[in-house]
Amino acid sequence: MNWQDEGYLLAKNNYNENSIIIDVFSFNHGRCSGIVYGGNSRKIKKDFQIGNKIFINFKSKSENKIGYFTAELIKPISPFFFDDKKRSIGILSASSILKILLPERQLNKKIYSSFESLLEKFPDENWINSYIFWELSLVKELGFDISLKDDFDNLSTKKNNILINNKSFKIPQLIMNNVDKNVSQSSIKEALVFNKNLLMENFIFPNKIRFPLSRNILEKYFN
Repeated sequence: MNWQDEGYLLAKNNYNENSIIIDVFSFNHGRCSGIVYGGNSRKIKKDFQIGNKIFINFKSKSENKIGYFTAELIKPISPFFFDDKKRSIGILSASSILKILLPERQLNKKIYSSFESLLEKFPDENWINSYIFWELSLVKELGFDISLKDDFDNLSTKKNNILINNKSFKIPQLIMNNVDKNVSQSSIKEALVFNKNLLMENFIFPNKIRFPLSRNILEKYFN
C-alpha cells in the first residue's frame, strides 16, 4: 500500500537511535502513524516539530502492519512560537487531542480544515478564543452537538446550564455570548474547564483514555 499526501504532525516518539515513529493527520487519509528512518538525524530532525505541515510518502506491506514514511517540510508552524510558552503548549494541546480522539485512517476533511484554520490563527492576539471554539467544533464534529438554545439528544440547557450524563455544567459567558475581545484570564479559564468537562464526559471517561498533559498545562497558564 503506497500513497502520498500532505498533513500535520501530531506526535513523535523515538523508535531507535536514528529513527522515530510519527502520527500525522493527513488530508486524504486521516490520522496515520509510521516509522521515519533517519528522523533523528541532524539534517531533518528540526522538520519534525509538532504542528508542522509536511508532505509524506507512505509505504506499507499491509493495512495491519506499521508503515514507513519519508517526509518533506511544507510549512513550519511551531518554530515561530518557540519563545511563547502559551502558544507552543496550545499547538501541542490541539495536536494531542486529535491524536487521542481521531480513529486511525479515517478520513475527515472538515476536522482537517478546522485544525488548519486554527493553526493559522495562532499569531492573532485572540488566538486562545479561536482555540476554545475549535474544541467546541471538534466535539460537535465527533458526534456530540451542543445546542445552547434547544435540547439535543442527552444534552439540555436551563438557566445557562447544560446537562451531560446527568451532570450539570454552567455554560461560560465567553461561549454563551461568543465574546472575542477584552476577555479576562478567569473567563478563559472557565471556558477551558467547561470544554475539558465536555471532552472528559463524552470521550475520555467512556473510552478510558488519558487526558493530554499539554491540555492541562494550557489551562494552568490562565489561572
